Amino acid sequence: MHIMEGFLPSPWWQLWWLVSLPFVVLGFYQLRKMFQENREALPLLAVAGAFVFVLSSLKLPSVTGSCSHPTGTGLSAVLFGAFITSILALVVLMYQALFLAHGGITTMGANLFSMGIAGPLLAWVLYRAGKRANLNTFLVVFIAALAADLFTYMVTSFQLAVAFPASEGGITTSFAAFLAIFAITQIPLAIIEGVIVALIFKYIIDVRPDILVKLNVLSKTAIERIREAAA
Repeated sequence: MHIMEGFLPSPWWQLWWLVSLPFVVLGFYQLRKMFQENREALPLLAVAGAFVFVLSSLKLPSVTGSCSHPTGTGLSAVLFGAFITSILALVVLMYQALFLAHGGITTMGANLFSMGIAGPLLAWVLYRAGKRANLNTFLVVFIAALAADLFTYMVTSFQLAVAFPASEGGITTSFAAFLAIFAITQIPLAIIEGVIVALIFKYIIDVRPDILVKLNVLSKTAIERIREAAA
């Protein structure tokens, strides 16, 4: 999500920067560790980052007069976890703010938290929970990617609501109003994103299942079971 430059008043834009900072620090730590221990995963990391960039750069008109876009963070969250995903999102948001006029520097903390932290964190939790419950892998990936997309916009609506509470009804009324602006357009976008991410995940299983095992995304047994079911 891209809240434009200067839109959030003080102290809200500073607060979201402070909230996002610990996740970024931990993300850099995990990324450095992955560079040292699993360099074979770097091409896949680059693909995940490019996926976030392309999908989140799409600026689609909303039926409510705003605009929407997919986030692309669900794939990275499933593959690398929420903290490394926050680094990918930070790089993407920085580039978009500087060169595409999407978002801004002061609002980047809020945008990072919604798109690069909250959404991916929920996706990672849902994927791990589905994996432990032995649910269908592609269904779980679909749900995780869909949830990352929708939750991003829910968090953004909350960020806007606390910064601009309604004169009558306060934050609750404002939250409902902002959420309504995005929901009609975002639900079908989230479903489409979930399908795309599930298909990409299937492709990764077909071509480089060993990377998924090393990243602890799937076990060898799970991959064998998936391949047997597809045969």
